[in-house]
Amino acid sequence: MKRIIYLSILMAGFLGLCFSPASYAAGTIKVGIVDTYSGPPANLSKDVLDGFKLAVEEINAKGGVLGKKIEFFTRDSKFNPAIGLAMAKELVLKEGVDVLMGTINSATALAVSELAKKEKIPFLVTNSRSEKITGEKGHRYVFSVAENTAMAGRAAAIALSKMPYVKYWIAGDDYEYGHAIAESVWKELKARKPDVQLLGQTWWKVGESDFTPYISQIISAKPDFLIAATGGASMVSFAKAAKATGLLAKIPIYQHTVVDYGIMGPLGPEGPVGIYGTVPYLFYYPESPSNKAYVEKFRKAYDRYPQMFALFGYAAGKLIAQGFKKAGSVNTEKFINALEGMVIDSPAGKLEMRACDHQLGLPMMFGKTMKSPKYNFLVAGDIVTIPYKDYMPTCEEVLKTRKK
Repeated sequence: MKRIIYLSILMAGFLGLCFSPASYAAGTIKVGIVDTYSGPPANLSKDVLDGFKLAVEEINAKGGVLGKKIEFFTRDSKFNPAIGLAMAKELVLKEGVDVLMGTINSATALAVSELAKKEKIPFLVTNSRSEKITGEKGHRYVFSVAENTAMAGRAAAIALSKMPYVKYWIAGDDYEYGHAIAESVWKELKARKPDVQLLGQTWWKVGESDFTPYISQIISAKPDFLIAATGGASMVSFAKAAKATGLLAKIPIYQHTVVDYGIMGPLGPEGPVGIYGTVPYLFYYPESPSNKAYVEKFRKAYDRYPQMFALFGYAAGKLIAQGFKKAGSVNTEKFINALEGMVIDSPAGKLEMRACDHQLGLPMMFGKTMKSPKYNFLVAGDIVTIPYKDYMPTCEEVLKTRKK
């Protein structure tokens, strides 16, 4: 009997060692990232990834979270929703990730979001702009770290409503993003300034490169202001065409994100001066200690300035770390509860993950492109910062769009 008791004690001790907190803490928190790492969009996705890596390196250097290091796995969606969904399934079922992240493609984000809902795994959307993600298609397991089209459009409208322009024209890419941005700007602008007039609209196919006929039509209509609802490569192409044809000299233009370093940097000092734009982050503004420190770390790590997309990756890393820390364990439901209403420090200031719809609140800066003696590319000048609480749709507005 004594021998049996002794062996039982030894076995209990052995099992205690195997499943002790120290042993459990030796694991990792796995993050699976689905994004586009080939083709033109890869430049933007790479910035998101590098921002995330910077945050993870900082976190792991301090011992990780709950004694665990964060590790991540990447998969290339090739800007294809079917491939992106397949890659997300692989990350969940084969790699056993605790959190999903991505993507730059809204259709892919919505597909992966449905998978996250089914598998009950948190999904942080880091670059897609569709307001459906946290709006009508939103649910408990999806969060958006980037600004959406409703947010961008409403912020721009706040700034435009304070300007003297009355007669407007809308032109842009004939796809969901273009129409969503334009509709959001115009709806909010009309509500804030009822006397504005929409003279007309022009839409071109995605991928078109000759904007001359469209520009001639716009100039002939003589609007006071042009809302250019462009995205991706056409944003740069249209901005260059606006300068070359003289459109910009005749009619002021607004394009969301045109003032971002990722757009203006490659154009150099000869970029189009005077285009208005909105953006949630600029590496040179505000000149706060936290932003300067972040930019210095980013440049040291990657030998370039961070675009706004890097902020989304960096913020996602901080949210994941602080979420699990607050949850006290790697438990999905506790993690989600912890994220709701969480406030993190970032290079752009304090950012809040709104509890009602899981949308991160971001400041929006409105300014226009101009030359700077400090840089060999155009920067945003005459900057006005619009706090997120001033422009974000209310919780009631967002939740009304969701199906019961």
